[in-house]
Amino acid sequence: MMTTFKNRWTAQKRSLLGACLTHALHDGYTDGLYAFLPVWQAQFGLSYAALAVVRALYYGTMGGLQIPADRALRGWPPRAALVLSTLLAAAGLLIMALPLGFAGLCVGLVVAGMGSSIQHPRGSMLVADTYGKASRRALGTYNFAGDIGKATLPALVALLLPILAWRPVLALMALPGIVLAAALPMLTPATSGAALADKAGAAEHGGRHGRGGFRILMSIGALDTATRMGYLLFLPFLIHDKGGGSPTVGIALALLFIGGAFGKASCGWLGEQLGVVGCVMATEAATALLIVTTLSTALVPTLFLLPLLGVVLNGTSSVLYGTVPELSAGDTGRAFAEFYTSVIGAGGIAPIVYGMVADHSNKTVGVLTSAATAFLIVPLALMLRAHLRQSAIEQRSTPS
Repeated sequence: MMTTFKNRWTAQKRSLLGACLTHALHDGYTDGLYAFLPVWQAQFGLSYAALAVVRALYYGTMGGLQIPADRALRGWPPRAALVLSTLLAAAGLLIMALPLGFAGLCVGLVVAGMGSSIQHPRGSMLVADTYGKASRRALGTYNFAGDIGKATLPALVALLLPILAWRPVLALMALPGIVLAAALPMLTPATSGAALADKAGAAEHGGRHGRGGFRILMSIGALDTATRMGYLLFLPFLIHDKGGGSPTVGIALALLFIGGAFGKASCGWLGEQLGVVGCVMATEAATALLIVTTLSTALVPTLFLLPLLGVVLNGTSSVLYGTVPELSAGDTGRAFAEFYTSVIGAGGIAPIVYGMVADHSNKTVGVLTSAATAFLIVPLALMLRAHLRQSAIEQRSTPS
């Protein structure tokens, strides 16, 4: 029995490590590309609108192919899917690094976006299948790993671009992807027996109750992302209004992101203590109150508040990701694909909506609208409670 427990523990840790490394790399690729936008604008003579379209080639492909990628790779072991996703992302960067002109850049962005579209649902499913009912905290760790990648790879790119031309920098970025793709088969277990049980249980747990709860969860995830993106849109302007310059804006964003990384790491544990509904209500109410507070505080108090705001602004996502398997109606892979499509779509649309609100009023109203969005999640969380209870009853009644 001890040997079996040890082997299972080792398999869990290896699966989590493989998924976390893949998530960190892909999220690092996603945010690292932002550093190239000014270079590409100068290189290819792009307008700001054209530059936004170039960015959308990657971001739109990554978001739009989540569900098709899950469907196409449904029969693949998660480990193999992660290898494919990482190879595609690295291949996309290498295509961009080749002297193929603007067309090559666009093709490379689409290929890299295809790779990242595979990673999110497959990596999440690997963690959820391996940890089973104890997956919430593990998914929080997986979620946190993405922030590690966002913090390290873009900073490395920013350091290299003044030294090297942008094409060699892209080629260097591809190298960790190639190394990770080669290491994943040795690092990560081939598959999990829970994956087969997950598919077999799809028909049994595919009732309306589970799907109804999942739709509420997706709505909460979309609104949570919208709140975060809306506040980030206005934060630099708030800092400027309080007398801060561009360096202070950088400090403010860093403080918010540091708090966010801590929130993603800690809110999975908080969800276990307060329950999903209690944790979501607490973090969203705190988010709304802190957003409103930063409107009226001076510069220094605002800077002190930003790490705390980052904890609740970003931390809720870990609790939400960890709840996806409970309400997946037995199809965890598809549920994660749908959930990521929802939150990525909200992240793309929300800044436009909040920007239009501010254009027709002022930025204070825009910030208040983002705070109101967070408050709107509270009644949705209450609606989720009954679905979570029903899911728990169904899981207890299902033969193991």
